[in-house]
Amino acid sequence: MNKQELIKTFSDNHYTVIAYIQALPEPHFSYRNHEKWTAGQQLKHILLTLLPLSKVLQSKDYIAQKFGSLQRATWDYDTVRNNYLKTSRQAPSQFLPEEILPAQKEGLIAQLEEVLATINLLFVLYNEEELDSLVLPHPLLGKLSIREMFFLMSYHPLHHLNQIKENLVSFNQ
Repeated sequence: MNKQELIKTFSDNHYTVIAYIQALPEPHFSYRNHEKWTAGQQLKHILLTLLPLSKVLQSKDYIAQKFGSLQRATWDYDTVRNNYLKTSRQAPSQFLPEEILPAQKEGLIAQLEEVLATINLLFVLYNEEELDSLVLPHPLLGKLSIREMFFLMSYHPLHHLNQIKENLVSFNQ
């Protein structure tokens, strides 16, 4: 996936989740099946995972100095996704959402859209080589190239969209 395809997929997948959640009526937005996260919590989790990315992408120098460069061949989308699926998929505490009230929905969506816009603006500053050489830390997968991080963060909202849909199956029964 080249740079343009990557940022388009990343954005499209997030906006797919936003549109789905935006269309949920209040009871669906707040529905919890046992210990599963509500749609609101899923939305907040997605936002929490993108906030560090929107900050770190502001400085290539910081990334290079703090995290270095990739010391292996770059993984493709399927490899990143498959490696992620082999992990515990347990979010570290800083990415765990609190209870989300229906009144917070529009504000969270607006925040997420703002963060996505920031990430899109910063992403264009990176060339293809930098996407493959500069690394960022991931709590479950270790060091990922920026391209690999975007592969993962393109899959991530769809993973949570599926969880929302699975959670709501029992609501409709």
